[in-house]
Amino acid sequence: MSEREHSRHTMDRRNFLKISGILGIGVASGGLLPISESVAFNRKLYKVTDAKMGMGTFVAMTALHPSKIQAEQVIGMAFEEMDRLTKLLDRYRSDSPIGALNREGMLLDMPPEVAEVVARSLYFHELSHGAFDITVQPLVDLYKKDFAANGRAPSEAELDKVLDLVDSRAMSFDRKSIRFKKESMGITLDGIAKGYIIDKAAEMIRAAGIQHALINAGGDIRAVGGKKDGTPWKVGIQNPDKEGPYVDMVKMANGAVATSGNYEIYFDKEKLFHHIVNPKTGVSPRQTSSVSVMASNVMDADALSTAAFVLEPEAAKRFIDGLPGTECLILRDEKNRVLSKGWPA
Repeated sequence: MSEREHSRHTMDRRNFLKISGILGIGVASGGLLPISESVAFNRKLYKVTDAKMGMGTFVAMTALHPSKIQAEQVIGMAFEEMDRLTKLLDRYRSDSPIGALNREGMLLDMPPEVAEVVARSLYFHELSHGAFDITVQPLVDLYKKDFAANGRAPSEAELDKVLDLVDSRAMSFDRKSIRFKKESMGITLDGIAKGYIIDKAAEMIRAAGIQHALINAGGDIRAVGGKKDGTPWKVGIQNPDKEGPYVDMVKMANGAVATSGNYEIYFDKEKLFHHIVNPKTGVSPRQTSSVSVMASNVMDADALSTAAFVLEPEAAKRFIDGLPGTECLILRDEKNRVLSKGWPA
């Protein structure tokens, strides 16, 4: 490694450790995921890892493969695919389909990727009886605006006015186009798009012939094929206060885990008002500090962790227990947790 390369590696790791402390990145194989490195286990297997900022968080990909060069190329392609999908699904970009939809109130010739995520979102809206709702965008923006301007939560009158815009049933959607039935409606895919993007990156890695991989995007994790000897990956569940040990460790050979918490994006120091809001009341749930969901893919785990966070803990447990192949860990606080029947405690 040249002096320049060593300097870059050192700076990357310094930044990584700083960012991991902020974002609570999960663990694999007993430690923090390394950054931008290739390790030869033997002549037949390399462990290749790269990490970058993406989707507003820190994304690390690890692949185990006989060809170091191929693993590096595939990981690079997976990051490019993540960037492409992010540009399609990011509501903050004025040139994205979602940005155009929120601005114009309609979207014609919808890209298939956007249609896939919206369709799955509407499925979870029905499944959760409205606990998961992508039309909360005006509500989240109202909190952001009022706290920025006045340092306080919106008034009841303001909430009531915006709550009238929150209803996924007030959209006309046919997989080719989407229209809002009410003026000033908007959607946010923040509770599901991240998982979808991670899954698509995992599909690309697997399609390239890599049988063992792990993607970690700020604690939302997709495992592919376990580690080199068939043993599962070890994943840490973040402590909501980001201090102390992980609240739990789970093992996954194939599958996903996603966590929603009040510590991710919040508007006040007490974290009483944050980015997860109850679509029916307009208020951030306060009975739960975080929900982690294990599922077959990250998109489903992402949406279900948000829905479960909105529900009362015991109701969320019953909801998750009724879904095959899905488990949850619900934290009321550090010492009070609710587990689904099959959570691997």
